[in-house]
Amino acid sequence: MFDKLLSEIKKNNYKSISKAISLVENNNTDLINEISSYFPINKKVHRIGITGPPGAGKSSITNLLIKKYRKDNLKVAVLLVDPSSPFTKGAVLGDRIRMLNYYNDDNVFIRSFGSRGSSGGLSENINEIADIFSLASYDIIIFETVGVGQIEIDVVEQVDSVILVLVPESGDDIQMLKAGIIEIADIFVINKSDRSDADKLLVSLKKILSLVSLDNNGLVWSYPIIKTVAINDFGVDDLMKELNNHFIFLNNQNNIINNKINNRYTSQINKILNKKLIDLFWNDKNVEILNNELNKDIKDRSSPYSLVKKLLND
Repeated sequence: MFDKLLSEIKKNNYKSISKAISLVENNNTDLINEISSYFPINKKVHRIGITGPPGAGKSSITNLLIKKYRKDNLKVAVLLVDPSSPFTKGAVLGDRIRMLNYYNDDNVFIRSFGSRGSSGGLSENINEIADIFSLASYDIIIFETVGVGQIEIDVVEQVDSVILVLVPESGDDIQMLKAGIIEIADIFVINKSDRSDADKLLVSLKKILSLVSLDNNGLVWSYPIIKTVAINDFGVDDLMKELNNHFIFLNNQNNIINNKINNRYTSQINKILNKKLIDLFWNDKNVEILNNELNKDIKDRSSPYSLVKKLLND
């Protein structure tokens, strides 16, 4: 059904890749099944997640990484996850305008998403979207997210290397961040490090990392903290070096990369099962029971738990 589309994707046809992503975002199960038929895909794509508070300079860093990877003749896809629909003015952030420089480069794919603007959502089908770029023989996929909320955690848990970008002003928020992103970040960046309090944040971050369990089954990864000033291209070469080191580290340690692959595989299985079971459950009879309850006055309705019990018993 999608033979021609998939054939064009393999030829790195930009429009075909865009169309496939839209279909996957909207949970087109026929295309998702066809993409799945290529499993396992042999192409080793380095999936990089970049997250951190708004205004930390993630897009400036992403822009420089594109430039440096292209100098190495690597194909780069950049998926920008915005906090709102991509059709609103708030979706395209000012720093991202500079990425327009790459729109004429056939080996750079850039697309902006609304994190809540589609029926499927990027985080839900991130594996299938990554597989599209694997089919198109891309080398690097950068998922840039805005903020450090649940959607960001969903995304970065599905990538190989996670960069957390902070700025000196983030110091007061470190304790809040500790409970979420800190534990799943692989590389820490203090951007705008020419500002005051950069060293204070560095010391604070080192202390927190010494308290957080960051174990790789007994194997040592240093969890580097890198100072950058992205607007001056300071420190980004060091960041790229650590990204390459981390990818090598992962691929040299079968238990680590296998754990990541297993977690993604399990996540996909659970997602497919959840959807199929929900679809099976909401047959006409159960929909009628729910609608009957909704038609009652609120004070006369059964509790959600009681209604579920009734639905399961019936």
